Amino acid sequence: MKRRYLQLDVFASRPGNGNPLAVVLDAQGLDDAAMQAIARWTRLPETTFVCPPTSAQATHRIRMFSPRREVPFAGHPSVGTAHVLLDAGRVTPRDGLLVQEGVAGLLPLQVRGEGVTRTIAVRTPRARVQEIAAADDTRLAAALAGLQLGALPPVLMDGGRRWWLVELASEAHLRSIRPNWEAISTLAEATSSMGVFVYARSADPIHYFAVRAFVGAPAHFEDAASGAANATLAAWLADRNALPGSDGFYRVSQGREVGHDAIIELTVDAHGEVWSGGRAVTVVRGELDWPAA
Repeated sequence: MKRRYLQLDVFASRPGNGNPLAVVLDAQGLDDAAMQAIARWTRLPETTFVCPPTSAQATHRIRMFSPRREVPFAGHPSVGTAHVLLDAGRVTPRDGLLVQEGVAGLLPLQVRGEGVTRTIAVRTPRARVQEIAAADDTRLAAALAGLQLGALPPVLMDGGRRWWLVELASEAHLRSIRPNWEAISTLAEATSSMGVFVYARSADPIHYFAVRAFVGAPAHFEDAASGAANATLAAWLADRNALPGSDGFYRVSQGREVGHDAIIELTVDAHGEVWSGGRAVTVVRGELDWPAA
């Protein structure tokens, strides 16, 4: 059976700037093993599979897989899949909202604008503080060696995936550092976390923060753009009354150090919920010829 297959760039308005994603439409008949095999074959950060919803509240249902395993939730696959479904006329917003059904439950997505200026933001699962650490914590010493730290203390946050969030003194310093991959991997494995997510305030007129995400386990790589990791940062900033501005909205720059230039939009609403999103652009349209189970 041939299925519609697309690849796109998420958190970007032009190809090459954001985080790549593969989307398989009409995934009925594919079992877990087939979905995992396809995700391993695409070798992209995530591949999503669109299935009919089982809840009357949902506009669509998705499964998302990295090349290694199924992912309960991630921001850029949620935003990107909604972009594909809207372009294909498969879903229609209700009062400006879509509702995604997945492993993480029912999650609303806010749709604003149309065409190339359209933005989509997903309400992320609640992130919680797991542990606030001292800057001289021996577990963090090697991973943070040589870093010029900012005002907020390092914190371990859990938003479905666990990250160590570390504020740095300036955007220029953040963009210049070279991660100690062995130390980050050791820290990630010891604390059951993804790794270290560094951030710094910015004076740029477009973005309020610059961030970098160093994944230490199970692989070593810098993420080009992570909606979920940025959502944990937004929750932490809200917890510390450190959000920029007064309306809970701000933009983040991520990925320049690995050849991308993503812009992610974050909003902390009046109820304390975090919405993570931005634009998306479709790059590849075709068919996937993969046998069902």
